[in-house]
Amino acid sequence: MEEELPLFCGESGKPVQATLSSLKMLDVGKWPIFSLCSEEELQLIRQACVFGSAGNEVLYTTVNDEIFVLGTNCCGCLGLGDVQSTIEPRRLDSLTGKKVACLSYGSGPHVVLATSEGEVFTWGHNAYSQLGNGTTNHGLVPCHISTNLSNKRVIEVACGSYHSLVLTSDGEVFAWGYNNSGQVGSGSTANQPIPRRVTGCLQNKVVVNIACGQMCSMAVVDTGEVYVWGYSGNGQLGLGGSGNQPTPCRVAALQGIRVQRAACGYAHTLVLTDEGQVYVWGANSYGQLGTGNKSNQPYPTPIIVEKDRIIEIAACHSTHTSAAKTQGGHVYMWGQCRGQSVVLPHLTHFSCTDDVFACFASPAVSWRLLTVEPDDHLTVAESLKREFDNPNTADLKFLVDGKYIYAHKVLLKIRCEHFRSSLEDHEDDIVEMSEFSYPVYRAFLEYLYTDSISLSPEEAVGLLDLATFYRENRLKKLCQQTIKQGICEENAIALLSAAVKYDAQKNSASGFA
Repeated sequence: MEEELPLFCGESGKPVQATLSSLKMLDVGKWPIFSLCSEEELQLIRQACVFGSAGNEVLYTTVNDEIFVLGTNCCGCLGLGDVQSTIEPRRLDSLTGKKVACLSYGSGPHVVLATSEGEVFTWGHNAYSQLGNGTTNHGLVPCHISTNLSNKRVIEVACGSYHSLVLTSDGEVFAWGYNNSGQVGSGSTANQPIPRRVTGCLQNKVVVNIACGQMCSMAVVDTGEVYVWGYSGNGQLGLGGSGNQPTPCRVAALQGIRVQRAACGYAHTLVLTDEGQVYVWGANSYGQLGTGNKSNQPYPTPIIVEKDRIIEIAACHSTHTSAAKTQGGHVYMWGQCRGQSVVLPHLTHFSCTDDVFACFASPAVSWRLLTVEPDDHLTVAESLKREFDNPNTADLKFLVDGKYIYAHKVLLKIRCEHFRSSLEDHEDDIVEMSEFSYPVYRAFLEYLYTDSISLSPEEAVGLLDLATFYRENRLKKLCQQTIKQGICEENAIALLSAAVKYDAQKNSASGFA
Protein backbone atom coordinates (compact mmCIF):
# COMPACT_ATOMS: atom_id res chain seq x y z
CA MET A 1 0.00 0.00 0.00
CA GLU A 2 1.33 3.45 -0.88
CA GLU A 3 2.44 5.60 2.03
CA GLU A 4 0.51 8.85 1.90
CA LEU A 5 2.15 12.21 2.32
CA PRO A 6 0.27 15.05 4.03
CA LEU A 7 -2.13 17.31 2.22
CA PHE A 8 -0.62 20.72 1.52
CA CYS A 9 -2.63 23.79 0.64
CA GLY A 10 -0.81 26.52 -1.26
CA GLU A 11 -2.03 30.10 -1.10
CA SER A 12 -4.42 29.14 -3.88
CA GLY A 13 -6.20 27.00 -1.30
CA LYS A 14 -6.03 23.96 -3.55
CA PRO A 15 -4.82 20.88 -1.67
CA VAL A 16 -2.23 18.67 -3.28
CA GLN A 17 -2.06 15.00 -2.29
CA ALA A 18 1.22 13.32 -3.02
CA THR A 19 2.27 9.68 -2.70
CA LEU A 20 5.75 8.29 -2.47
CA SER A 21 5.19 6.31 -5.65
CA SER A 22 4.24 9.39 -7.70
CA LEU A 23 7.12 11.74 -6.85
CA LYS A 24 10.61 11.92 -5.48
CA MET A 25 11.45 14.48 -2.82
CA LEU A 26 14.10 17.11 -3.39
CA ASP A 27 16.58 16.85 -0.52
CA VAL A 28 17.13 20.41 0.71
CA GLY A 29 17.81 19.50 4.34
CA LYS A 30 21.44 20.63 4.22
CA TRP A 31 20.49 24.23 3.32
CA PRO A 32 19.95 26.21 6.57
CA ILE A 33 17.29 28.54 5.12
CA PHE A 34 14.92 25.65 4.50
CA SER A 35 14.61 25.13 8.25
CA LEU A 36 12.05 27.96 8.00
CA CYS A 37 9.73 25.69 5.97
CA SER A 38 7.33 23.19 7.48
CA GLU A 39 7.73 19.46 6.83
CA GLU A 40 4.63 19.52 4.63
CA GLU A 41 6.08 22.31 2.50
CA LEU A 42 9.46 20.60 2.17
CA GLN A 43 7.86 17.41 0.90
CA LEU A 44 6.37 19.20 -2.11
CA ILE A 45 9.46 21.08 -3.34
CA ARG A 46 10.48 20.08 -6.87
CA GLN A 47 13.09 22.77 -7.69
CA ALA A 48 15.01 25.24 -5.55
CA CYS A 49 17.71 27.89 -5.71
CA VAL A 50 19.41 29.41 -2.66
CA PHE A 51 21.06 32.76 -3.42
CA GLY A 52 21.98 36.16 -1.98
CA SER A 53 25.12 37.63 -0.42
CA ALA A 54 24.70 35.41 2.64
CA GLY A 55 22.58 32.59 1.21
CA ASN A 56 19.54 34.17 2.84
CA GLU A 57 17.16 34.12 -0.12
CA VAL A 58 15.50 31.17 -1.80
CA LEU A 59 13.13 30.52 -4.68
CA TYR A 60 11.45 27.15 -5.01
CA THR A 61 8.74 25.47 -7.08
CA THR A 62 6.24 22.90 -5.84
CA VAL A 63 4.77 19.74 -7.29
CA ASN A 64 1.79 21.71 -8.63
CA ASP A 65 4.05 24.28 -10.39
CA GLU A 66 3.57 27.11 -7.93
CA ILE A 67 6.60 29.31 -7.21
CA PHE A 68 7.41 30.41 -3.65
CA VAL A 69 10.10 32.74 -2.29
CA LEU A 70 11.54 33.33 1.15
CA GLY A 71 14.23 35.42 2.81
CA THR A 72 15.69 38.89 3.31
CA ASN A 73 14.54 40.27 -0.08
CA CYS A 74 17.53 42.56 -0.71
CA CYS A 75 16.76 45.03 -3.55
CA GLY A 76 13.42 43.28 -4.11
CA CYS A 77 15.16 40.12 -5.34
CA LEU A 78 12.22 37.94 -4.25
CA GLY A 79 10.06 39.59 -6.93
CA LEU A 80 7.11 40.20 -4.60
CA GLY A 81 6.65 43.88 -5.45
CA ASP A 82 8.23 45.17 -2.24
CA VAL A 83 11.48 45.02 -0.28
CA GLN A 84 10.02 43.45 2.84
CA SER A 85 11.80 40.39 4.17
CA THR A 86 9.67 37.31 4.77
CA ILE A 87 10.32 34.50 7.21
CA GLU A 88 7.42 32.49 5.76
CA PRO A 89 7.16 31.29 2.14
CA ARG A 90 5.20 33.66 -0.10
CA ARG A 91 3.85 32.66 -3.50
CA LEU A 92 5.21 34.54 -6.51
CA ASP A 93 1.83 35.14 -8.16
CA SER A 94 3.20 37.11 -11.11
CA LEU A 95 4.73 33.89 -12.50
CA THR A 96 1.67 31.71 -11.97
CA GLY A 97 1.38 29.15 -14.75
CA LYS A 98 5.06 29.41 -15.72
CA LYS A 99 7.32 26.36 -15.46
CA VAL A 100 10.89 27.13 -14.49
CA ALA A 101 13.49 25.63 -16.82
CA CYS A 102 16.63 27.33 -15.52
CA LEU A 103 17.63 30.17 -13.23
CA SER A 104 20.72 32.16 -12.29
CA TYR A 105 21.46 35.11 -10.04
CA GLY A 106 23.97 37.91 -9.50
CA SER A 107 25.61 39.56 -6.50
CA GLY A 108 23.11 42.43 -6.07
CA PRO A 109 21.31 40.10 -6.20
CA HIS A 110 19.44 40.07 -9.49
CA VAL A 111 17.62 37.02 -10.83
CA VAL A 112 17.36 35.77 -14.43
CA LEU A 113 14.83 32.99 -15.04
CA ALA A 114 13.93 31.10 -18.21
CA THR A 115 10.66 29.21 -18.51
CA SER A 116 10.06 25.90 -20.25
CA GLU A 117 8.60 27.95 -23.10
CA GLY A 118 11.91 29.78 -23.51
CA GLU A 119 10.75 33.13 -22.12
CA VAL A 120 13.07 35.22 -19.94
CA PHE A 121 12.05 37.05 -16.75
CA THR A 122 14.33 39.21 -14.60
CA TRP A 123 14.03 41.12 -11.31
CA GLY A 124 16.03 42.46 -8.38
CA HIS A 125 19.15 44.66 -8.34
CA ASN A 126 19.56 46.76 -11.50
CA ALA A 127 22.12 49.51 -10.88
CA TYR A 128 24.12 48.32 -13.91
CA SER A 129 21.19 47.43 -16.24
CA GLN A 130 21.70 43.75 -15.48
CA LEU A 131 17.94 43.13 -15.76
CA GLY A 132 18.04 43.98 -19.47
CA ASN A 133 14.87 46.10 -19.38
CA GLY A 134 16.55 49.31 -20.54
CA THR A 135 16.56 51.01 -17.09
CA THR A 136 18.70 51.14 -13.97
CA ASN A 137 15.75 50.95 -11.60
CA HIS A 138 15.61 47.94 -9.31
CA GLY A 139 12.95 45.49 -10.44
CA LEU A 140 10.53 44.61 -7.67
CA VAL A 141 8.49 42.20 -9.81
CA PRO A 142 9.48 39.81 -12.63
CA CYS A 143 9.78 41.62 -15.97
CA HIS A 144 9.44 39.75 -19.26
CA ILE A 145 12.54 40.52 -21.35
CA SER A 146 11.68 40.37 -25.04
CA THR A 147 13.87 42.98 -26.70
CA ASN A 148 15.92 41.12 -29.34
CA LEU A 149 14.63 37.86 -27.84
CA SER A 150 11.02 37.90 -29.04
CA ASN A 151 11.51 35.14 -31.61
CA LYS A 152 14.08 33.24 -29.60
CA ARG A 153 13.74 30.30 -27.21
CA VAL A 154 16.16 30.60 -24.31
CA ILE A 155 17.47 27.28 -22.98
CA GLU A 156 20.21 28.37 -20.53
CA VAL A 157 20.95 31.43 -18.40
CA ALA A 158 24.06 32.55 -16.52
CA CYS A 159 24.84 35.56 -14.34
CA GLY A 160 28.04 37.22 -13.27
CA SER A 161 28.04 39.62 -10.36
CA TYR A 162 26.25 42.33 -12.36
CA HIS A 163 25.90 41.04 -15.92
CA SER A 164 23.68 38.44 -17.58
CA LEU A 165 23.99 35.91 -20.41
CA VAL A 166 21.37 33.74 -22.10
CA LEU A 167 21.75 30.94 -24.64
CA THR A 168 19.07 30.32 -27.29
CA SER A 169 17.98 27.04 -28.84
CA ASP A 170 19.71 27.99 -32.10
CA GLY A 171 23.08 28.38 -30.37
CA GLU A 172 23.21 32.18 -30.05
CA VAL A 173 24.37 34.08 -26.95
CA PHE A 174 22.86 37.38 -25.77
CA ALA A 175 24.37 39.52 -23.02
CA TRP A 176 23.56 42.67 -21.04
CA GLY A 177 24.45 44.59 -17.88
CA TYR A 178 27.72 45.72 -16.29
CA ASN A 179 30.54 45.92 -18.82
CA ASN A 180 33.48 47.65 -17.13
CA SER A 181 35.83 44.84 -18.21
CA GLY A 182 34.20 43.81 -21.48
CA GLN A 183 32.19 40.98 -19.89
CA VAL A 184 29.20 41.72 -22.18
CA GLY A 185 31.42 41.09 -25.21
CA SER A 186 30.30 44.15 -27.17
CA GLY A 187 33.79 45.45 -27.91
CA SER A 188 33.41 48.44 -25.57
CA THR A 189 33.24 48.99 -21.81
CA ALA A 190 29.87 50.78 -21.84
CA ASN A 191 27.13 49.09 -19.84
CA GLN A 192 24.59 47.25 -22.02
CA PRO A 193 20.95 48.11 -21.05
CA ILE A 194 19.16 45.55 -23.27
CA PRO A 195 20.00 42.09 -24.65
CA ARG A 196 22.64 42.25 -27.36
CA ARG A 197 23.83 39.27 -29.37
CA VAL A 198 27.47 38.37 -28.69
CA THR A 199 29.08 38.09 -32.11
CA GLY A 200 32.71 38.49 -33.22
CA CYS A 201 34.31 35.04 -33.14
CA LEU A 202 30.95 33.53 -32.15
CA GLN A 203 29.14 34.89 -35.21
CA ASN A 204 28.94 31.58 -37.07
CA LYS A 205 29.38 29.25 -34.11
CA VAL A 206 26.76 27.10 -32.38
CA VAL A 207 27.10 27.58 -28.63
CA VAL A 208 26.02 24.68 -26.39
CA ASN A 209 26.93 25.96 -22.89
CA ILE A 210 27.53 29.30 -21.15
CA ALA A 211 29.04 30.32 -17.80
CA CYS A 212 29.94 33.51 -15.94
CA GLY A 213 32.55 34.41 -13.36
CA GLN A 214 32.34 37.61 -11.34
CA MET A 215 33.25 39.78 -14.34
CA CYS A 216 34.00 37.34 -17.15
CA SER A 217 32.01 35.19 -19.57
CA MET A 218 32.51 31.81 -21.26
CA ALA A 219 30.89 29.94 -24.16
CA VAL A 220 31.46 26.33 -25.24
CA VAL A 221 30.64 25.63 -28.89
CA ASP A 222 29.50 22.40 -30.50
CA THR A 223 32.99 21.65 -31.82
CA GLY A 224 34.37 21.60 -28.27
CA GLU A 225 36.14 24.96 -28.45
CA VAL A 226 35.94 27.46 -25.57
CA TYR A 227 35.52 31.21 -26.11
CA VAL A 228 36.10 33.73 -23.33
CA TRP A 229 35.74 37.48 -22.75
CA GLY A 230 35.77 40.03 -19.93
CA TYR A 231 38.04 40.48 -16.92
CA SER A 232 41.30 38.52 -16.73
CA GLY A 233 43.21 40.09 -13.85
CA ASN A 234 43.70 36.66 -12.26
CA GLY A 235 44.15 34.73 -15.50
CA GLN A 236 40.55 33.47 -15.42
CA LEU A 237 40.23 33.71 -19.22
CA GLY A 238 43.03 31.19 -19.75
CA LEU A 239 44.67 33.27 -22.47
CA GLY A 240 48.05 33.52 -20.74
CA GLY A 241 47.85 37.16 -19.73
CA SER A 242 45.99 39.46 -17.37
CA GLY A 243 44.59 41.82 -19.99
CA ASN A 244 40.84 42.20 -20.30
CA GLN A 245 39.15 40.88 -23.44
CA PRO A 246 36.20 42.99 -24.76
CA THR A 247 35.14 40.45 -27.42
CA PRO A 248 35.10 36.62 -27.51
CA CYS A 249 38.48 34.96 -27.95
CA ARG A 250 39.20 31.25 -28.37
CA VAL A 251 41.26 29.55 -25.65
CA ALA A 252 44.05 28.41 -27.96
CA ALA A 253 45.78 26.35 -25.27
CA LEU A 254 42.89 23.86 -25.47
CA GLN A 255 43.60 23.12 -29.15
CA GLY A 256 42.68 19.50 -29.93
CA ILE A 257 40.70 19.08 -26.69
CA ARG A 258 36.90 18.79 -26.92
CA VAL A 259 35.29 20.60 -24.02
CA GLN A 260 31.69 19.80 -23.08
CA ARG A 261 31.00 22.19 -20.19
CA ALA A 262 32.49 25.15 -18.37
CA ALA A 263 31.97 26.31 -14.78
CA CYS A 264 33.18 29.59 -13.30
CA GLY A 265 33.93 30.54 -9.72
CA TYR A 266 34.49 34.11 -8.56
CA ALA A 267 37.78 34.35 -10.49
CA HIS A 268 38.63 30.79 -11.52
CA THR A 269 37.46 28.47 -14.29
CA LEU A 270 36.93 24.72 -14.70
CA VAL A 271 36.11 22.88 -17.93
CA LEU A 272 35.11 19.26 -18.49
CA THR A 273 36.22 17.42 -21.63
CA ASP A 274 34.45 14.70 -23.56
CA GLU A 275 36.92 12.20 -22.07
CA GLY A 276 35.99 13.11 -18.48
CA GLN A 277 39.13 15.16 -17.87
CA VAL A 278 39.11 18.47 -15.94
CA TYR A 279 41.19 21.52 -16.86
CA VAL A 280 41.45 24.58 -14.60
CA TRP A 281 42.85 28.11 -14.72
CA GLY A 282 42.62 31.50 -13.00
CA ALA A 283 42.77 32.59 -9.36
CA ASN A 284 44.05 30.09 -6.83
CA SER A 285 44.55 31.90 -3.51
CA TYR A 286 42.23 29.39 -1.77
CA GLY A 287 43.42 26.32 -3.69
CA GLN A 288 40.27 26.45 -5.82
CA LEU A 289 42.12 25.09 -8.87
CA GLY A 290 42.99 21.86 -7.06
CA THR A 291 46.60 21.89 -8.29
CA GLY A 292 48.16 21.29 -4.88
CA ASN A 293 49.33 24.89 -4.44
CA LYS A 294 47.94 28.45 -4.29
CA SER A 295 49.57 29.87 -7.43
CA ASN A 296 47.33 31.44 -10.08
CA GLN A 297 47.31 29.67 -13.44
CA PRO A 298 46.99 31.85 -16.60
CA TYR A 299 46.71 28.80 -18.89
CA PRO A 300 44.52 25.66 -18.78
CA THR A 301 46.08 23.04 -16.49
CA PRO A 302 44.84 19.44 -16.18
CA ILE A 303 44.14 18.16 -12.68
CA ILE A 304 43.69 14.62 -11.46
CA VAL A 305 40.56 14.25 -9.35
CA GLU A 306 40.37 10.47 -9.47
CA LYS A 307 41.27 7.77 -11.97
CA ASP A 308 37.54 7.44 -12.68
CA ARG A 309 35.92 9.61 -15.35
CA ILE A 310 34.49 12.97 -14.21
CA ILE A 311 30.90 13.56 -15.31
CA GLU A 312 30.11 16.87 -13.56
CA ILE A 313 31.97 20.00 -12.50
CA ALA A 314 30.60 22.72 -10.23
CA ALA A 315 31.52 26.30 -9.33
CA CYS A 316 29.66 29.54 -8.60
CA HIS A 317 30.60 33.16 -9.36
CA SER A 318 30.09 34.20 -5.74
CA THR A 319 32.38 31.55 -4.19
CA HIS A 320 35.96 30.23 -4.36
CA THR A 321 34.81 26.61 -4.06
CA SER A 322 35.04 23.82 -6.68
CA ALA A 323 33.42 20.40 -6.84
CA ALA A 324 33.24 17.42 -9.18
CA LYS A 325 31.41 14.12 -9.44
CA THR A 326 32.82 10.91 -10.92
CA GLN A 327 31.07 8.32 -13.00
CA GLY A 328 31.14 6.03 -9.98
CA GLY A 329 29.25 8.61 -7.92
CA HIS A 330 32.10 9.97 -5.81
CA VAL A 331 31.90 13.69 -5.01
CA TYR A 332 35.06 15.76 -4.49
CA MET A 333 35.54 19.33 -3.28
CA TRP A 334 38.42 21.77 -3.10
CA GLY A 335 39.12 25.49 -2.68
CA GLN A 336 37.59 27.59 0.08
CA CYS A 337 35.70 25.10 2.27
CA ARG A 338 34.31 26.53 5.50
CA GLY A 339 37.23 28.91 5.85
CA GLN A 340 39.87 26.29 5.06
CA SER A 341 41.94 26.28 1.88
CA VAL A 342 41.77 22.78 0.40
CA VAL A 343 44.40 22.71 -2.35
CA LEU A 344 43.74 19.20 -3.68
CA PRO A 345 40.42 17.46 -4.54
CA HIS A 346 39.05 15.98 -1.32
CA LEU A 347 36.72 12.97 -1.35
CA THR A 348 33.46 13.74 0.51
CA HIS A 349 30.63 11.55 1.77
CA PHE A 350 28.11 13.50 -0.35
CA SER A 351 26.14 11.99 -3.23
CA CYS A 352 25.78 15.26 -5.18
CA THR A 353 27.87 18.37 -5.79
CA ASP A 354 25.01 20.58 -4.57
CA ASP A 355 25.62 19.42 -0.99
CA VAL A 356 29.22 20.68 -1.18
CA PHE A 357 27.91 24.20 -1.66
CA ALA A 358 25.22 23.81 1.00
CA CYS A 359 27.72 22.70 3.64
CA PHE A 360 31.10 24.17 2.71
CA ALA A 361 30.74 27.18 0.35
CA SER A 362 30.90 30.77 1.60
CA PRO A 363 28.20 31.93 1.16
CA ALA A 364 26.14 28.73 1.13
CA VAL A 365 24.41 29.25 -2.22
CA SER A 366 23.28 27.01 -5.09
CA TRP A 367 25.63 26.67 -8.05
CA ARG A 368 22.64 25.64 -10.20
CA LEU A 369 18.88 25.22 -9.94
CA LEU A 370 18.34 22.21 -7.69
CA THR A 371 15.96 19.79 -9.40
CA VAL A 372 14.48 16.43 -8.53
CA GLU A 373 16.14 13.78 -10.65
CA PRO A 374 13.53 12.39 -13.05
CA ASP A 375 12.18 9.03 -12.04
CA ASP A 376 11.70 7.15 -15.30
CA HIS A 377 10.36 4.02 -13.59
CA LEU A 378 6.82 3.21 -14.68
CA THR A 379 4.42 1.18 -12.58
CA VAL A 380 2.56 -1.71 -14.20
CA ALA A 381 -0.58 0.43 -14.40
CA GLU A 382 1.31 3.32 -16.03
CA SER A 383 2.89 0.96 -18.54
CA LEU A 384 -0.47 -0.48 -19.53
CA LYS A 385 -1.96 3.00 -20.00
CA ARG A 386 0.84 3.87 -22.39
CA GLU A 387 0.25 0.80 -24.53
CA PHE A 388 -3.43 1.38 -25.22
CA ASP A 389 -4.07 2.02 -28.93
CA ASN A 390 -0.37 1.60 -29.71
CA PRO A 391 0.03 0.15 -33.21
CA ASN A 392 3.70 -0.64 -32.57
CA THR A 393 3.02 -3.29 -29.93
CA ALA A 394 -0.59 -4.35 -30.63
CA ASP A 395 -1.48 -7.75 -32.05
CA LEU A 396 -5.19 -7.01 -32.56
CA LYS A 397 -7.15 -4.30 -34.37
CA PHE A 398 -10.83 -3.41 -33.93
CA LEU A 399 -12.42 -1.79 -36.98
CA VAL A 400 -15.22 0.49 -35.76
CA ASP A 401 -16.92 3.10 -37.96
CA GLY A 402 -14.04 2.81 -40.43
CA LYS A 403 -11.38 3.53 -37.78
CA TYR A 404 -8.88 1.20 -36.13
CA ILE A 405 -8.40 0.76 -32.39
CA TYR A 406 -5.24 -1.16 -31.45
CA ALA A 407 -5.19 -3.63 -28.57
CA HIS A 408 -3.41 -6.66 -27.10
CA LYS A 409 -5.17 -10.03 -27.01
CA VAL A 410 -3.60 -11.26 -23.81
CA LEU A 411 -4.60 -8.14 -21.87
CA LEU A 412 -8.18 -8.24 -23.15
CA LYS A 413 -8.47 -11.91 -22.15
CA ILE A 414 -7.10 -11.19 -18.69
CA ARG A 415 -9.36 -8.20 -18.11
CA CYS A 416 -12.68 -9.23 -19.67
CA GLU A 417 -14.73 -12.43 -19.49
CA HIS A 418 -16.28 -11.72 -22.90
CA PHE A 419 -12.89 -11.62 -24.61
CA ARG A 420 -11.68 -14.71 -22.77
CA SER A 421 -14.19 -16.73 -24.71
CA SER A 422 -14.50 -14.76 -27.96
CA LEU A 423 -10.73 -14.55 -28.58
CA GLU A 424 -9.94 -18.12 -27.52
CA ASP A 425 -9.82 -19.51 -31.06
CA HIS A 426 -9.63 -16.17 -32.87
CA GLU A 427 -6.63 -16.19 -35.20
CA ASP A 428 -7.36 -13.05 -37.21
CA ASP A 429 -5.77 -9.80 -36.16
CA ILE A 430 -8.80 -7.70 -37.16
CA VAL A 431 -12.20 -7.67 -35.47
CA GLU A 432 -15.02 -5.72 -37.14
CA MET A 433 -17.48 -4.14 -34.72
CA SER A 434 -20.82 -2.69 -35.84
CA GLU A 435 -22.95 -2.95 -32.70
CA PHE A 436 -21.41 0.09 -31.00
CA SER A 437 -20.07 3.48 -32.06
CA TYR A 438 -16.37 4.29 -32.28
CA PRO A 439 -16.30 6.63 -29.21
CA VAL A 440 -18.16 4.09 -27.10
CA TYR A 441 -16.07 1.08 -28.10
CA ARG A 442 -12.82 3.00 -27.78
CA ALA A 443 -13.84 4.11 -24.29
CA PHE A 444 -14.59 0.49 -23.39
CA LEU A 445 -11.20 -0.78 -24.56
CA GLU A 446 -9.44 2.13 -22.87
CA TYR A 447 -11.23 1.27 -19.63
CA LEU A 448 -9.70 -2.22 -19.77
CA TYR A 449 -6.25 -0.59 -19.82
CA THR A 450 -6.86 2.23 -17.34
CA ASP A 451 -9.77 1.32 -15.04
CA SER A 452 -11.33 4.70 -15.77
CA ILE A 453 -13.59 6.39 -18.31
CA SER A 454 -13.74 9.89 -19.74
CA LEU A 455 -16.99 10.41 -21.65
CA SER A 456 -19.88 12.83 -21.97
CA PRO A 457 -23.09 11.72 -20.22
CA GLU A 458 -24.70 11.03 -23.60
CA GLU A 459 -21.87 8.72 -24.69
CA ALA A 460 -21.86 7.15 -21.22
CA VAL A 461 -25.39 5.92 -21.96
CA GLY A 462 -24.06 3.99 -24.95
CA LEU A 463 -21.19 2.63 -22.85
CA LEU A 464 -23.71 1.60 -20.20
CA ASP A 465 -25.48 -0.43 -22.89
CA LEU A 466 -22.17 -2.09 -23.80
CA ALA A 467 -21.27 -2.76 -20.15
CA THR A 468 -24.65 -4.43 -19.66
CA PHE A 469 -24.17 -6.52 -22.81
CA TYR A 470 -20.66 -7.66 -21.71
CA ARG A 471 -21.70 -8.04 -18.03
CA GLU A 472 -19.06 -5.58 -16.83
CA ASN A 473 -20.65 -4.53 -13.53
CA ARG A 474 -17.91 -2.15 -12.39
CA LEU A 475 -18.02 -0.36 -15.72
CA LYS A 476 -21.79 -0.07 -15.36
CA LYS A 477 -21.32 1.75 -12.04
CA LEU A 478 -18.78 4.14 -13.57
CA CYS A 479 -21.22 4.93 -16.39
CA GLN A 480 -24.07 5.53 -13.96
CA GLN A 481 -21.83 7.85 -11.95
CA THR A 482 -20.88 9.81 -15.09
CA ILE A 483 -24.54 10.15 -16.05
CA LYS A 484 -25.48 11.36 -12.56
CA GLN A 485 -22.76 13.99 -12.52
CA GLY A 486 -23.53 15.26 -16.00
CA ILE A 487 -27.28 15.52 -15.92
CA CYS A 488 -28.89 18.86 -16.77
CA GLU A 489 -32.32 20.13 -17.90
CA GLU A 490 -31.57 19.58 -21.58
CA ASN A 491 -30.66 15.89 -21.27
CA ALA A 492 -32.50 14.86 -18.10
CA ILE A 493 -35.44 13.03 -19.74
CA ALA A 494 -33.28 11.09 -22.21
CA LEU A 495 -30.73 10.12 -19.57
CA LEU A 496 -33.36 9.14 -17.04
CA SER A 497 -35.11 6.91 -19.58
CA ALA A 498 -31.81 5.25 -20.40
CA ALA A 499 -30.98 4.75 -16.76
CA VAL A 500 -34.32 3.12 -16.06
CA LYS A 501 -33.96 0.92 -19.14
CA TYR A 502 -30.55 -0.34 -17.97
CA ASP A 503 -31.72 -1.07 -14.45
CA ALA A 504 -29.95 1.84 -12.85
CA GLN A 505 -33.06 2.41 -10.76
CA LYS A 506 -31.48 0.07 -8.27
CA ASN A 507 -29.38 3.06 -7.24
CA SER A 508 -32.57 5.13 -6.97
CA ALA A 509 -33.84 6.90 -10.04
CA SER A 510 -34.37 9.95 -7.84
CA GLY A 511 -30.59 10.27 -7.63
CA PHE A 512 -30.54 11.50 -11.24
CA ALA A 513 -32.86 14.38 -10.55
